[in-house]
Amino acid sequence: MRVIVRFRAIALGLAITVTGCASPPNADVDAAKASLDKAATDRAGQYAAESLKAAQDARAALDVELKAQDDKWFKSYDKTKELAVAAKAAGDKAAADAVAGKAKADAVAAKEKADAAARAKARIAPVRIGGQIKPPTKIKDVKPVYPAIAQSARVAGAVTIEATIGFDGKVVDAKVVHSIPLLDQAALDAVRQWEYSPTLLNGVPVSVLVTVTIKFTRE
Repeated sequence: MRVIVRFRAIALGLAITVTGCASPPNADVDAAKASLDKAATDRAGQYAAESLKAAQDARAALDVELKAQDDKWFKSYDKTKELAVAAKAAGDKAAADAVAGKAKADAVAAKEKADAAARAKARIAPVRIGGQIKPPTKIKDVKPVYPAIAQSARVAGAVTIEATIGFDGKVVDAKVVHSIPLLDQAALDAVRQWEYSPTLLNGVPVSVLVTVTIKFTRE
């Protein structure tokens, strides 16, 4: 019986010794830190703020667990390793989201730049309808929304707009030439969404000026 008790005591002591000698998962912790640093370098704060915040929270939880283990006599780093892996995954996601977010932002900026260039180009020398310049054919129509305030005020009538149609058939500029103040913006919002088939002059697309009238009728 004494032999059995002594054997169990030795086994328990060995188990405690093994647990007490456990080492922190430094490689996983370093990987988690590097992942978060990369996310910050990839400007996750600008392009993936929510993902970066999640990664920072995961890293904070890891730091708390590391501190808790440092304060213990017998240490166990199983949870630390799990938190390190989770923090790295969160950092990797923040970095990936930042790259995707930047790509999306760059695409939007490039489109805006191209659109601005197209508008500028269209404004250089738009031609008026007449002679060899045939009226363009509308291929996309958007009806104006009758403003509630205008309906309440019983305002009706026609707004005349001069629109510049770009080389690609899209409206690149529009201005009111006959105004009804309560109806002008609704008319402009509709016309700016219209699209036409490109107008050709000697086989080359040209920008044209068209005058359109938007009628608002009370029912």
